[in-house]
Amino acid sequence: MAESLPVKLLFVGDVVGGIGRRALAAVLPKLRDEHQPDFVVVNGENVAGGVGITAKTAQELLNLDVDVITLGNHAYRHRDVYEYLDREPRIIRPANFPKGSPGRGHTVVESNGTRLGVINLSGQLFLEAVRSPFAEADALVAELRDSADAVLVDMHAEATSEKVALGWHLDGRVMAVVGTHTHVPTADARVLPGGTAYVTDVGMTGPRGGVIGVKKELAIERFLTLTQVRFETSPDDPWLNGVLVEGDSDGRARSIQQLLVPADR
Repeated sequence: MAESLPVKLLFVGDVVGGIGRRALAAVLPKLRDEHQPDFVVVNGENVAGGVGITAKTAQELLNLDVDVITLGNHAYRHRDVYEYLDREPRIIRPANFPKGSPGRGHTVVESNGTRLGVINLSGQLFLEAVRSPFAEADALVAELRDSADAVLVDMHAEATSEKVALGWHLDGRVMAVVGTHTHVPTADARVLPGGTAYVTDVGMTGPRGGVIGVKKELAIERFLTLTQVRFETSPDDPWLNGVLVEGDSDGRARSIQQLLVPADR
């Protein structure tokens, strides 16, 4: 029987705007030095001005030696990224989007002899996706069985119930199921009985001094008036939100640790 090698995976929650990209650039080298992760996966759903991603901002993340970028419901906000999604295997959009749409829904990367499969999914409750994330996850986990030693799933969803259900559904079949989209870290990080690390939402890498990334006065105005307000990314109090998953190359997690790190301190 082949030796089961230790694997460390750092996943960074939704990077928001230029302030989020700068926070990632400032904090990521320190986390690499401290934790020595084998893989770094980053959700880049909102890196371009707070909504969506462009080829330029995607490349900025990859230049930080990020192994995989995952996306979400704003994947197609900027048309210039469509061709980039088709040709760059290190960036993935939700797999349960239409099959003919730009990009791919999963990828495999390798480090230190271990192959990590990464799957991106979108929730269906309150978001748009054409197929069930549960059925899509089943199909992709089966497809990756022979090409990946461990699998990470980024479940980009609004409803906590949908994320929790997917975690239990995949328990024992993937190394980690991490939730993204709401920009607020949840306190339920744990390893499920079957060996799958789980957290409902990793949180946001961006301005904690705003309202989920937006200047607080603009968000308050929208709630007070119900009028159309042009949102802008807040510049206040940037933090990196992430999780560190430790496991084995046999695909089972040992631990999950939340990393909530201020960028300016």
